[in-house]
Amino acid sequence: MNRWLVKSEPDAFSWAQQVERGIEPWTGVRSHQAKRNLEAMRVGDEAFFYHSNTGREIVGVVEVVREAYPDPTGEDGGWVCVDMKAVSAFPTPVSLAEIKADASFADLALVRQSRLSVVPVGAEHWRRICALGGWKR
Repeated sequence: MNRWLVKSEPDAFSWAQQVERGIEPWTGVRSHQAKRNLEAMRVGDEAFFYHSNTGREIVGVVEVVREAYPDPTGEDGGWVCVDMKAVSAFPTPVSLAEIKADASFADLALVRQSRLSVVPVGAEHWRRICALGGWKR
């Protein structure tokens, strides 16, 4: 299983909306690198749900329940989306400031490629962020 981080602006699509809707397509990704990351996702992969702009924090975990397919919001048909379902909220959200303050996260894609909306998360970073947020699977 691979692990990821997906970003959403909470005023456009929030964690609360993800929970309310259950399964939701992760649409609107318009970066080629992020598209490749979506295409690499497999059913059962987990991702941190990150509120960007407002909040700037990891607030929950989602799971991939449908692999990449054409994004219905893409006008030219060249973009993809995956379906995600809410797994659990983080007991304590983990802020970007908290992550940046810890030198062991310097090579985390969230820090290195801050504008990218879908990034991989390595096993050790996943474990440490889950511990910071008090989340146990």
